[in-house]
Amino acid sequence: MPSIVVGKEHVGLRLDKYLSEVTNKTRSYIKENLIYLKVNQKEVKLSYIVLLDDKIDFEFKKEEVLNLKPENLNLEIVYEDSDLAVINKPKGLVVHPAPGHYNDTLVSGIMYQIKDLSAINGVIRPGIVHRLDKDTSGLIVIAKNDKAHLNLANQLKEHIMYREYHAITIGQIAEDKGKIVAPIGRDKQERTKMAVVSDGKPAITHFEVIKRFKNNTYIRCILETGRTHQIRVHLAYIKKPILGDPLYGPKKVYGNIGQYLHAKKITFRHPTTNELMTFEVDLPDYFKNELNNLSL
Repeated sequence: MPSIVVGKEHVGLRLDKYLSEVTNKTRSYIKENLIYLKVNQKEVKLSYIVLLDDKIDFEFKKEEVLNLKPENLNLEIVYEDSDLAVINKPKGLVVHPAPGHYNDTLVSGIMYQIKDLSAINGVIRPGIVHRLDKDTSGLIVIAKNDKAHLNLANQLKEHIMYREYHAITIGQIAEDKGKIVAPIGRDKQERTKMAVVSDGKPAITHFEVIKRFKNNTYIRCILETGRTHQIRVHLAYIKKPILGDPLYGPKKVYGNIGQYLHAKKITFRHPTTNELMTFEVDLPDYFKNELNNLSL
């Protein structure tokens, strides 16, 4: 059963909002699926206001077990210990199962290669602390137990985890570096897309130009927040969409690779030892080839 202690950054939140933030689940999900809840060994309501050092024990009802089969996808495990693993996800691989796509996912691959996975996100997302889009390659952290999962999820929430992405944009970016501050939410017209909307969640992306080409810019992006499709939405918002992006780029999509976006570097505190850990992977070959082919 998961157990967590409230830190000073969460003091004053309603209990349902606090649980939503540390588990990455909606408040409605929590209300419908919570089967056990105590604070300091006492029963409370979800409207309870959390205090510093409150010890919260909770449990969700088990999700319907799907027939997910471990598959040998020969994933590149960059690092692994008893608490976590760091995977270099290839482009084209969906992170977790979804209706109509239950096989050939990162989840089925890690189920084959990694013995223990956290259960915080249920049976279809075991171990998944954060996600990458199907056509985004690079580093993703996997939790092997619930304690590690909650700690890593909190680092994401408190912006302790550093995530650096590299991207190729359409068009030249004039500024050498900058910050995009624009709230992101569901697109009002196309529900399959995200967009910059006035009532969206706060979103901040830092960027820095690495190299300019005739019609493109090679940049690094650092996430201060972690909204769905954040980098893709923010770059499209400033009229510099990611090259090859079929959802946020031009209607005539460049090539058939998908967006040129790679999660290159990640830094976080180890959930048990508190050691600062940094991992970095090289650009994949398709990305390097495109950089070599662009005109200066």
